[in-house]
Amino acid sequence: MEDSLALTLSHATEVGAIAAARAAGFGDKKGADQASVEAMREHLNSVEFSGRVVIGEGERDEAPMLYIGEKLGKGKGVDVDIAVDPLENTNATATLAPSAISVLAASEKGGLFHAPDMYMNKLVVPAEAAGKVHLDDPVKTTLKTLAKVLDREIRDLTITILDRPRNEELIAGVREAGARVKLIMDGDLIPGVATVMRGTAVHAVMGIGAAPEGVMTAAALRCIKGEMQARFWPKNVEEENRLKKMGGKLDKIYTHQELASGKNIVFCATGVTTGEVLKGVRFFGGGARTHSLVMSTQSDKIRFIDSTHVFDKQRINYRL
Repeated sequence: MEDSLALTLSHATEVGAIAAARAAGFGDKKGADQASVEAMREHLNSVEFSGRVVIGEGERDEAPMLYIGEKLGKGKGVDVDIAVDPLENTNATATLAPSAISVLAASEKGGLFHAPDMYMNKLVVPAEAAGKVHLDDPVKTTLKTLAKVLDREIRDLTITILDRPRNEELIAGVREAGARVKLIMDGDLIPGVATVMRGTAVHAVMGIGAAPEGVMTAAALRCIKGEMQARFWPKNVEEENRLKKMGGKLDKIYTHQELASGKNIVFCATGVTTGEVLKGVRFFGGGARTHSLVMSTQSDKIRFIDSTHVFDKQRINYRL
């Protein structure tokens, strides 16, 4: 499954990223999102598998999306559950700002949490802190634990948090405890993955963000060492009822092993605009280059794939 499916799924995020990048910089985030969705859907529907979207992005803001429950593929071969966001960080794409990606995670049937597009409160920490922190711990306690296991002072920690009113109290608490806060406008998925990678200067991700990104972050953490804890954060009774209907629990703290419980997990992300982990799509005469991150539970490898895509062999010019 790892070699063939991981490569196929990385092609899906590549075409999604290229389509989004073509539409990037024009101030039209929904147009870029739509282009990415259509490109990814077309590719996935050409694959010999029986795919099903179990969690997707877009319902909260009525954006273009691969919708929850959508069937993908030719309906033959292995059953695959998919969590997907064809374009994560649409605002960055519209303005050519950093860190937009095309991303998905996949597993065998039943291996990814089937949940609505809503919010969740998250805590992502590196492997050294696994089993030593708790989502409901006071902020200062969590930071003291992180500082101890990482062998540094609290003032040397950098905590990534989405810049949202719902996270204002948390942001103030982290700063009051003495740690630095890196505010991001959108997209806490790649920062979550960066938390468990050395040399990224991201020591934890905290706060309330989207659930689809949470499930995909959990899938990534299944492929590499680290820990994630999360609790769903519905905004209203309607979201509470939908979560319950889909089998979720309001007060439960989910681990990344529960959100991505499958034996065979694949995670793929391709940069649309350049960020801390992935380079964006770079067009040249007759083609483009993409930069992707591909991981799986089977290989225990982290692959960064730099691909050249030729669109027109007659006018190929590799100068970027």
